[in-house]
Amino acid sequence: MRKALNHLRTSDPILAAIIDRVGPCRLQYKEPTFEALVRSIVYQQLSGKAAGTIYGRLREAVDAITPDHLATKSPEELRPLGLSGQKSKYILDLAEKTRSGVVRFQDLPELDDAAVIAHLTQVKGVGEWTAQMFLMFALRRPDVLPVGDLGIRNAMRRAYGLAEPPTPERMEHIARPWRPYATVACWYLWRSLDGDAAM
Repeated sequence: MRKALNHLRTSDPILAAIIDRVGPCRLQYKEPTFEALVRSIVYQQLSGKAAGTIYGRLREAVDAITPDHLATKSPEELRPLGLSGQKSKYILDLAEKTRSGVVRFQDLPELDDAAVIAHLTQVKGVGEWTAQMFLMFALRRPDVLPVGDLGIRNAMRRAYGLAEPPTPERMEHIARPWRPYATVACWYLWRSLDGDAAM
């Protein structure tokens, strides 16, 4: 981590100021498993607190969050837990595709980032953003820039004094000096939106 922070500090003075304000990097990782991707689906477009409540209910409703256990459920059984009809279908599609071998979590660590995204987006409801979050926080890939993430766009707009949130092309241009540590830079940008930047 020290190497990444030194690189980011020296390559981008604006990001260096954010790093100083936020403090130590506390990236938290999950294991790159089926359960981690189910969790990502649950958390899509929800506040952390609401998603955590729903995820807790899901864990209580099944013996374990595995493809076999979830395959015994129907969308109608999952919806009372707080999952939307769409998310229920997405989770069950992931369970079915994992059971049938279409999605193979054991293969993901050996794939490059683009191949991981292509592999995971075979699942209904798993778009590029969800696959990128899996790359960052489960597979621990150091150089991911989720250009579709609203938080990153807003943080860039504020930090770099832009009139409006940047386009993906502008984001790539701003992030060029961060390579190969864009994941760490993005974590700091997310934290920069936390008011006083305290965790």
